[in-house]
Amino acid sequence: MKRRILVTYASHTGFTQGIADLIGQTLADDNFDVDVLSMKDVNDVLDYHAVVAGSGIQAGAWLPEAMDFIRKNQQELNKKPFAAFLVCMTLTMKDGDKYRNHVREWMQPVNALVPTVSQNMFAGGLDLKKIPSNSDRLKFKVSTLLGIWKEGDHRDWAAIQKWAEDLKAIFLKDTPHNQVRL
Repeated sequence: MKRRILVTYASHTGFTQGIADLIGQTLADDNFDVDVLSMKDVNDVLDYHAVVAGSGIQAGAWLPEAMDFIRKNQQELNKKPFAAFLVCMTLTMKDGDKYRNHVREWMQPVNALVPTVSQNMFAGGLDLKKIPSNSDRLKFKVSTLLGIWKEGDHRDWAAIQKWAEDLKAIFLKDTPHNQVRL
């Protein structure tokens, strides 16, 4: 019998959704039946063997709807293997590797509610037309003119797929809190 896996995401511009889609495609095989859904479309997580949740980052934090999802499902998520990822532009900055420890801290509110069996951070992308707020769009435009960020898709598809492959082995085990940090 296949184990059901939920890959769920919160995304304002679509970059996090694309990462969730690849994770879902990679996990889907003879062992796993995978659903990839926006967090706002998930009613509950009871019927899933494991859950992967990801959020875009806004102002150094998971999106509000992502934290609402974690809080709403906290009790059930604590009973099953749970992996989490975040997507942010800070990792695309010049010398972005020196910011990794700072970005890693943005996972702490999630970790405080639900321990993860694995977690990761991925660079996203910047499409100024998709930024909903005029003030944020202006800030990003100025930042791109100053060379802080570059527009475009900065996702590392090979790294995302590798992490999803690693999750397969973790999810085949029935040890929900054997933590692996990437």
